[in-house]
Amino acid sequence: MRGPTLRFHVLAMTGRAPLFRDRADAGRRLAEALAVLDHDRPLIYALPRGGVPVAFEIARRLDAPLDLILVRKIGAPGHPELALAAVVDGDRPHLVINEGVRRATGAEDAFIEQAQARELAEIERRRSLYFGARARPDPRGRTAVIVDDGLATGATALAAVHSLRLKSAARVILAVPVAPPEAVAALRSQVDALVCLETPEDFRSVGEAYADFHQLEDEEVLDLLADAADFGARRGPGRPGPSA
Repeated sequence: MRGPTLRFHVLAMTGRAPLFRDRADAGRRLAEALAVLDHDRPLIYALPRGGVPVAFEIARRLDAPLDLILVRKIGAPGHPELALAAVVDGDRPHLVINEGVRRATGAEDAFIEQAQARELAEIERRRSLYFGARARPDPRGRTAVIVDDGLATGATALAAVHSLRLKSAARVILAVPVAPPEAVAALRSQVDALVCLETPEDFRSVGEAYADFHQLEDEEVLDLLADAADFGARRGPGRPGPSA
């Protein structure tokens, strides 16, 4: 049986000030909501790039390792912003297809295969840049917390969930600052718990929720990963925190 979905409602977004100053602000608020849940040696997985500043604050609050889960959206033919599918990195890359979008747009297998190859090449570039030869934590038997800066359709988050299930994570939690109600409803049954701070009925885009929603560069991601590694090292063998 799946765990509860935690939702914090607000008034409609239209005509109001942004809900969050920036991704770090959203991450700190989300971290407080997550801190009340029971976690078994949590691992925090950010969806790059936008999810990394959010996840960094959560990793710091929960005293947990920060890792990335490399997922790329595949846009529909002629409508690149419409999520046709998503592919996630792994020993065997995992593809999740939105069959409704495929039927509506007439996307053929050849289109999906070509797009998947392009996105896997970008995933490989990012994996090499962000991790090099560094060993990464194993989610087997642990609580995996997937974090992004928000959801639109939820396609990339769903691919990440499937990937961590295949890697035998004991529990999978999805945590986002903002999402449309329908995306939350669709993903609720796919995870053990879902924490979403804001679910505006008139949701139009994730960016509307932020005063500062700048496009993150690779350098910012690398800096945050280095800082997370530093506070993990400072924890040291004498202070094993919940992630040990």
